[in-house]
Amino acid sequence: MERAGRRYLPFPSAGSTVCGVSVTLTGTVQITIPTAGPCNCVPCPGGAAPTLTTINPGAGPEAGGTTVTLTGTDLTGATAVSFGATPATSFTVDSDTQITAVSPVGTGTVQVTVTTAGGTSNGVSYAYVPALASIFQFQGPEAGGHLVYLNGTGLTGVTAVTFGSTPATSFTVNSDAEIAVFTPAGTGTVQVTVTGPNGTSNGVSYTYVPVPTLTSVSPTSGPEAGGSTVVLTGTGLSTGAAVLFGIVASDFTVNSDTQITATAVPGTGTVQITVITAGGTSNGVNYTYI
Repeated sequence: MERAGRRYLPFPSAGSTVCGVSVTLTGTVQITIPTAGPCNCVPCPGGAAPTLTTINPGAGPEAGGTTVTLTGTDLTGATAVSFGATPATSFTVDSDTQITAVSPVGTGTVQVTVTTAGGTSNGVSYAYVPALASIFQFQGPEAGGHLVYLNGTGLTGVTAVTFGSTPATSFTVNSDAEIAVFTPAGTGTVQVTVTGPNGTSNGVSYTYVPVPTLTSVSPTSGPEAGGSTVVLTGTGLSTGAAVLFGIVASDFTVNSDTQITATAVPGTGTVQITVITAGGTSNGVNYTYI
């Protein structure tokens, strides 16, 4: 039956199904239809099935917890959002054309669907990709060749590790949570990412440190017993890890990227003072024991 452009329910016959409900009629049923006035028929609930057009972002870590935005039509009244066969951790219907959902734990590429009283939507693809949590060490020499460890989830099956746009020299997947990597040459701070079968991970920062240089030491000499305070000047000293008098390490303090204060160790003759940083080992400056 149609009235005013709307479709209404016909009277059900015995054994029929109306709006998903089985109808059983028994006995004698009398129906009175008014000849005038408004029709009081009730439209069938449910409406059109929902449709999905986009999901953003379209990928996230296997651990879940990624907030995604689903867009489409007829999303009001959604009763479920599913990532494959797994329900979303949570979801909110923002409007008839948008739902915000939180991805559950998963693997591979799955179809995300929305269910309402009108039915279940088509699916949009969501890929579970590796996720990086940290990098150790987070800085190293510009020349590369530095061994670092990437920690995260979903790292099994990683096929590429990239420092900025430069592939790693080599890498080994130790477990689903760790990859050992030798850095390529580079400069500045770059984002390190890994790529698996379903996509590329988030990035973690790695900083290339230039090789330090020394230009002077003051004073240039001191007693053989050691203990003198010497000031080293140069460049790239802020990540100082060691100060050597010859081959003997001394106590030191990094004052700035251009200055280090060190305490002379005992010694004899003339030795080379060098500084070791994350960028490598500096040139040497002479220090004479008198």
